[in-house]
Amino acid sequence: MGKPEFLQNTAMIIQMKSLDSLVEGRPIDNPVVKPLLEAVLGRRTQRLPIWIMRQAGRYLPEYRETRTRAGNFLELCYTPELATEVTLQPLRRFDLDAAILFSDILVVPDALGQAVRFETGEGPMLAPLDQSGIDALEPARAEAHLAPVIETVRRIRAVIRPETTLIGFCGSPWTVATYMIGGRGSSDQAAARLFSLRHPAAFQRLIDVLVETSIGYLVRQLDAGADVVQLFESWALNLDELAFRQWVIAPNRRIVAGIRAMRPNAPIIGFPRGAAGMLPVYAAETGVNVLGLDYGVPLAIDDVLPEGLGVQGNLDPLRLVAGGGQMLDRARDIVAGFSGRPHIFNLGHGIVPDTPIAHLEALIAHLRGL
Repeated sequence: MGKPEFLQNTAMIIQMKSLDSLVEGRPIDNPVVKPLLEAVLGRRTQRLPIWIMRQAGRYLPEYRETRTRAGNFLELCYTPELATEVTLQPLRRFDLDAAILFSDILVVPDALGQAVRFETGEGPMLAPLDQSGIDALEPARAEAHLAPVIETVRRIRAVIRPETTLIGFCGSPWTVATYMIGGRGSSDQAAARLFSLRHPAAFQRLIDVLVETSIGYLVRQLDAGADVVQLFESWALNLDELAFRQWVIAPNRRIVAGIRAMRPNAPIIGFPRGAAGMLPVYAAETGVNVLGLDYGVPLAIDDVLPEGLGVQGNLDPLRLVAGGGQMLDRARDIVAGFSGRPHIFNLGHGIVPDTPIAHLEALIAHLRGL
């Protein structure tokens, strides 16, 4: 006697799902699809993946309340309960495809023994390093110091929806070094640029410490539950071609290779803000899966990037502040401009504090309707 028709149909459906899983590289026993992770891995998805840089931030009243409870910014970063809460806040409000670990790029110099503090209205403040200060850094203390951040990753992973991608991150060595040498952010990174020219051997020692520390830090984030990690090269602008190759491309390439030596095929996003004409070289030589684009990058960049490379970006955050038709039109153009390759929709830099929540809601609704 043959099987009843409904059992035959059920068997066929299971077989089809199994074949789909094999084709797309997902385990047969895990039908959950993470659209953003799929895009990072170079797979086209029906759902446009969306997350927003600095999506957990001061534009949200619940974030401001939580930060007040923490007392200071670094305490917020190092308290897993509060950092997890802040990470989850935008996911409760918006239809987003990723949670990104709430932390800061400057926890790494703090972990290495350089004093870091955040002054209200002033941003991060560090005791500037000289050559002797570089030699006094303590890489051996970094793992224990950053343990609370890794615990936050574990907690986030345990509570987010299965289809939500968890993004870990760190600052890239050049960007972190500019703060460590200059003692604060600057518009031209002159202190670090001059130091690297006058003391190249000492600066290389600093970069080496940051490369190795970052590799270990990101591998631990992946092991704790991050699906993908992002390298924030926030100050990639203001470097000439030679310096860009030496201090941006080479260290980022070493980090990518170092992570994958321990965790083969680890998914990695690189965001070299302000790289401009060096973007194709960065994409080709670092080995990142996805290239983050700042809002100054024209959509025509699509023509010169490696075929199949995923991109992330790149709406101007101030278009989100202004809202209205211009925001929606530009978002539609961005999606159309990168329709030929895997694309993660995002801003071209972090969301700013005076962004109306309603504007972000309207943007996401518009994107979901495309």
